[in-house]
Amino acid sequence: MYLINVTIKEAAAEPESAAHLAQHQAWFQRYFDQGNFLLLGPSQTYQRAGVIVAQAADRAELDRILAEDAYYPDLANYAVNEFTALKIAANITDYQAK
Repeated sequence: MYLINVTIKEAAAEPESAAHLAQHQAWFQRYFDQGNFLLLGPSQTYQRAGVIVAQAADRAELDRILAEDAYYPDLANYAVNEFTALKIAANITDYQAK
């Protein structure tokens, strides 16, 4: 599994880059629907940032998925941390924003 911190660069706020937002949202919805993105949401700590918990067959597959983002590579930074989920709370959906 992977924990991905996505930080949107200042350049994404420029008018000519505004169209990328809808494409970015469609990208994460696609991979959420396909089951690669298990949990995602905006950061409450940092502006223009978000977190994704993802699964992929390997890092190469994850890199291919990240490369499809409209913000990749010039409009966002992607910090990837690979980890093994040893425990998952049964009530995790209790924390989903409504």
